[in-house]
Amino acid sequence: MSASVRGLALRSPSPIPGWGLSVGITVTLLSLVVLLPIGALILRAAQVGPVELWDVINRPRTLAALLLSFRAALVAALFNLVFGLLLAWVLVRYRFPGRGLVDAAVDLPFALPTAVAGIALTALYAPNGAFGAPLRDWFGVQVAYTEVGIWIALIFVGLPFVVRTVQPVIAEIEKEVEEVSATLGASRLTTLRRVVLPMLLPALLTGFALALARAVGEYGSVIFIAGNIPLVTEIAPLLIVIRLEEFDYDGAVAIAIAMLGISFAMLLVINLIQVWSRRMTAGS
Repeated sequence: MSASVRGLALRSPSPIPGWGLSVGITVTLLSLVVLLPIGALILRAAQVGPVELWDVINRPRTLAALLLSFRAALVAALFNLVFGLLLAWVLVRYRFPGRGLVDAAVDLPFALPTAVAGIALTALYAPNGAFGAPLRDWFGVQVAYTEVGIWIALIFVGLPFVVRTVQPVIAEIEKEVEEVSATLGASRLTTLRRVVLPMLLPALLTGFALALARAVGEYGSVIFIAGNIPLVTEIAPLLIVIRLEEFDYDGAVAIAIAMLGISFAMLLVINLIQVWSRRMTAGS
């Protein structure tokens, strides 16, 4: 394609007038909201120096907080991946009393302030709470002030990302596709594995990435139910706030850079898997 043809393609009529203006506004907002803050963080980290950064990151308390944050985020995102798919499938494919109420309740974590969610979860799962007391007395499991409580808080805030990402894709899958698969002799499990899941895989990965990203940076709903015990239930975002309150800005920057690097690596891997899955789906 020649340069003139490419130029005409870029300037072809569209519902949004002013291609140059639209791109300029998009790039400006992206720079102000995303690129400049990240750039400022990286610049401050460069001023601190790699030796000092590594010294902060390599401390036992920092490593424990980072490991807990990403481990809990991964566990919650994996749970939401499975349960969110099941919930989205039920909401799309079945009609039952109260379906509209359940569908509206999925968006509750979006509207509910995270601090309110944290207080509510702590009240429910505390040792004397409505759910916490039976779990402690009957099964010997304590939820609040443990890592399990962190999992529950992150599952609560991340579930809508998977459901709302997968739900429209399920609605677009025609039931005739499953019926044709059954007509050809495929079992339900084979139809799910060979027909349905390949079509849902890009949306599932997108929902998983969104839930994971939200869980990694979650703060308000976690600090109430976690107990915030150093080396046990202290998450990395809380440790950043503690360092800022102590005016240890270099320490806060070091932890933030570590979280940024790990998050970027995880999301990059997920995006590469998404690209591969789309190619496999298009080629099949």
